[in-house]
Amino acid sequence: MTDKIGVLFIVAQEEFGADTAVHADIIRNLDREKFSVHVACTDGGGTRVPPALAVMQTIPNIELLPTRFAPSLRQSDPAALLRSARSIARLSRDFLALTQYIARNNIRIIHSTERPRDVIYNLVLSRLASTRSVVHIHVKWSEEYGRLPKWAVRNADAVFSISRFVTSALTRMGIPSSKIHTVLNGIEPAKWDPTIDGSALRRELGIAEDALLLASVSRLFSWKGQRELVRAFALVREKFPSAELVIVGADYTLLEPNSFTAELKDLAQSLGVSEHVRFTGGRSDIPNVMAACDVFSMPSFEEPFGLVFCEAMAMGKPVVAIHNGGTPEVVEHDRSGLLSPPWDIPALAANIMRLLEDRGLRERMGAYGRSRVLSFYNAQRMAAEAGAAYERILNGRSSAG
Repeated sequence: MTDKIGVLFIVAQEEFGADTAVHADIIRNLDREKFSVHVACTDGGGTRVPPALAVMQTIPNIELLPTRFAPSLRQSDPAALLRSARSIARLSRDFLALTQYIARNNIRIIHSTERPRDVIYNLVLSRLASTRSVVHIHVKWSEEYGRLPKWAVRNADAVFSISRFVTSALTRMGIPSSKIHTVLNGIEPAKWDPTIDGSALRRELGIAEDALLLASVSRLFSWKGQRELVRAFALVREKFPSAELVIVGADYTLLEPNSFTAELKDLAQSLGVSEHVRFTGGRSDIPNVMAACDVFSMPSFEEPFGLVFCEAMAMGKPVVAIHNGGTPEVVEHDRSGLLSPPWDIPALAANIMRLLEDRGLRERMGAYGRSRVLSFYNAQRMAAEAGAAYERILNGRSSAG
């Protein structure tokens, strides 16, 4: 029997989204002198290795448990539900195996996202095995969330919040501050090399080497602010006729079933800038996109944190964003970027133009932003804070903030 603290992560989602990326970085960087790290990750239920499992397979020094999870609680496809019902024996077998595994391996913490299926697995397993449950909140918590996840969060032993903005939302929802541990996100700096040459991407997109390039990267839906960015870009083009805009990301149809890309293209056409706005869809080479641009912008509204801001900063790029949500906790106004009030298109455009016209300012802000990622917004600091929170939870101490 090991005297290390066993931590089991629940990764029931097949896709590798921002929340899973955060958990993967914590998993990779937890202190192995103190913790033994275990991951129950979905096997996908088929022959294809899911993206989340593929990433987990690359992380050293973990015990990886490919697991058949119950269908997503958002699942509405009758055929998919029928297939899941047919594999109920396997689901029950895997659930029983997890409970037995927890008992055998000194698992004392079960850690999951706030997604409905994840939190239900977390709470049920932790109660059956008498372990502590940690639910990691990656979104702005609100009354819009379903009864099951809200019940699970309220009944978890502890809650991790990714920003003070999210922490405030949780306390307004009645979650005691004593059980909320604010662990600001971080990224792995080694994955972001500011010396990358972005000229190949410019050539691919037909953007001149001397053009001033503004880039935005995120899923495409209205709250990410791409509509406001296109409108601001039309104002920018009046003063900077060589400016170009690239928008990277796919439609997020879970929230908005109609194509937001199509709406943005129509808007660019109506504003007379369609030839200067490129929509690439989703891409896996985001460091190249960052390397190619001069300024990064995502004017999202009530962003819970904004990992992509850290990614831009790690690449030495100044950020233009909105002064609300968790964004000001990441992007320091007049130091690593420029922030404008929500809905103020002229102010957003003015901040973009201020950076486009001053290369020295871009370089100073970019250098400061990268220094902040190296010194603070990194995965190593995030994992150390998570580990310290685990120890406080197990020792019955209140949150440190």
